[in-house]
Amino acid sequence: MRKVTFLWLAAAAMLLFGSSSSFAADNAGGGNHARVMITKAVDENTRVALEGNTRPEANAKNDRGMLPDSYRLDHMQLLLRRPAELEASLHQFIEELHDPNSANYHQWLTAQQLGERYGVAKEDVAAVSRWLESYGFKVNAVYTNGVELDFSGTAGQIRQAFQTEMHQLDVKGKSHIANMSDPRIPAALAEAVSGIVSLNNFKPHTMYRSKANYTFTNSNGTFQAVVPADLATIYNLNSLFTQGLTGTGQTVVVVEDTNMKAADWTSFRNKFGLQVSKYTGAKLTQVHPTSTTNNCTNPGINGDEGEAALDVEWASAAAPNAAIELISCADTATNFGGLIAVQNLLNASNTPPAIISMSYGECEALTGATLNAAFNTTFQQAVTEGVSVFVSSGDDSAAGCDRDASSATHGIGVTGWGETAYNVSVGGTDFGDTFAGTNSTYWNTTNTTTFGSAKSYIPEIPWNDSCASTLIAEFVTGSTVTYGSTGFCNTTTGEQFLDDTGGSGGPSKCATGKPAMTGVVGGTCKGYPKPSFQMGAFGNPKDGSRDIPDVSLFAANGLWGHYYVFCFSDVSEGGTPCTGAPSTWAGAGGTSFSSPIMAGIQALVNQSTGVRAGNPNTVYYKLAKNEYGTTGNPSCNSSLGNTVGSTCVFYDVTQGDMDANCTGTHNCYRPSGTNGVLSTSNTAYKPAYATTPGWDFATGLGTVNAAQLVSQWTTVAPVR
Repeated sequence: MRKVTFLWLAAAAMLLFGSSSSFAADNAGGGNHARVMITKAVDENTRVALEGNTRPEANAKNDRGMLPDSYRLDHMQLLLRRPAELEASLHQFIEELHDPNSANYHQWLTAQQLGERYGVAKEDVAAVSRWLESYGFKVNAVYTNGVELDFSGTAGQIRQAFQTEMHQLDVKGKSHIANMSDPRIPAALAEAVSGIVSLNNFKPHTMYRSKANYTFTNSNGTFQAVVPADLATIYNLNSLFTQGLTGTGQTVVVVEDTNMKAADWTSFRNKFGLQVSKYTGAKLTQVHPTSTTNNCTNPGINGDEGEAALDVEWASAAAPNAAIELISCADTATNFGGLIAVQNLLNASNTPPAIISMSYGECEALTGATLNAAFNTTFQQAVTEGVSVFVSSGDDSAAGCDRDASSATHGIGVTGWGETAYNVSVGGTDFGDTFAGTNSTYWNTTNTTTFGSAKSYIPEIPWNDSCASTLIAEFVTGSTVTYGSTGFCNTTTGEQFLDDTGGSGGPSKCATGKPAMTGVVGGTCKGYPKPSFQMGAFGNPKDGSRDIPDVSLFAANGLWGHYYVFCFSDVSEGGTPCTGAPSTWAGAGGTSFSSPIMAGIQALVNQSTGVRAGNPNTVYYKLAKNEYGTTGNPSCNSSLGNTVGSTCVFYDVTQGDMDANCTGTHNCYRPSGTNGVLSTSNTAYKPAYATTPGWDFATGLGTVNAAQLVSQWTTVAPVR
């Protein structure tokens, strides 16, 4: 380890701005109002750990040796930290941006204005940059927002500067790289540095599930797959389309780390009556956003193409005349390409598109504190620019840290990145008609020319494929008991439904800090605090946490006979030819569908109002307060189906749960038998989570009547 004491102070760093030898000297961002935080000499021998930034897979079992010192790591990101008082000031400004009574209402900033007003002090940016350069790193750029640095170097430089080794790992037969311990930095820099955004190449999950290979026989003995015409009927989009509210003049951005076959978007639209010749404003562009860092390269088509296809297609289904912009960047050695794409989009344009949807995520307790913070900072920047961000809540019920597992073992945990205060978290539902035996009430036996068959709004239940679902247990056995040696999850039939697939939700509990056990909330973990818009919402617990989801839409993958159809024709990537009847096309479910659809609905709102919305949650929760009050609104109960109140903005889902089967000792109620069910108590049945009137962890505020959302929007968010 190098032992050198740097003797400059913050004032001395300022004197160096004239030097052409340092990138930071001429390009340091930062605001004029920020307090200088680096005021002591940088002593290399006095260091602190950047806690919570080591992947759990970085262990002796998976270790295959240290990377060569020469191994290149380009376009890493260092996230800086604003002074606490400046962060509080920005928080207050964002509140005012969404407060109709404030002079700052809808006074959106550009990225440059954000950096000037709320960026880290230039002296601190320069000091951190020079420290990096002293170890041989190249500082490529300071982001316009004044809180992020792009830098490049080698594994050897990481080892020397941050005192952590980069190793090759073998995890379940796949090769990865990662740091083996939390990075360490000089204590003098700690107040100004949040951390390295990522030092590994573990990719996030896409949020969709292929159509299940099992289903109950409904009253018609057939599937009712959901196509755009059904979506428009069920969520009352048709009346908006009739008014000409189709997304004209709007752009919906979907975030990817891959390209896609543009012909699939065209085939989808042509098959389902959304032809571009009919909706002349519609177009699909695939963009690789650039910035001064040159950190975005074309990713080509890779294993996530199915995600990209469904995102662009179903955003179009909700807003058929909107422009759809697929933004993508290739993953770097250590960073997710989707994050790079969003950052570049927000920092490189004074007026980025007003709506973004992202359908990727990772367990909050696995992500790492700095990567969580990077998404929080990015979405925070988005709302200051008037951009509405929608993020999938996840497809793992309440077991967000047990993706693709047959049984939850890590307890309750949310899927991260969508749990910030600056995005809308979109959850998932299923339809309740098969459970009730009312399929014929809600579906025609023949299709229209655009393959639609839904008759009206359909009662909804949480999307849940697990034996822990009381509705599945009751449907199969007549009993709602899912736990215990004689409960459904421990029967021969019930064990066929050992699965944690379902719409995700729960409290943020590990956005910062470090778990004591891999993927299990605990240790020094802390969640994001409850945002002001969520406080006092009927049904939302007084838990002090940011709770997700905010809203939901249909997202099921076929267990009860309903799923989405989409065009994904690339057979080499696992797709299916988009020929013949849509019943032969790719089918799936997931909050990957509900998020871009909700983004498309927001495009209709924006077209109607003619303005950007910023964070839509500030409006959603006000509308919900009007609808639910302090006791709920029985006329808006989703279970009423086609007799639900016609003026309801939200359909309140009150039947069912999103519980999952589990084993182990973390949030698992298992009084007897092999399989337990997720519970907030290990000694009593408190399912995680059941629906309740008003807001709940299973579906948030509920699902939406799009026409009522549009018509009532300005009652709480006046246009000025």
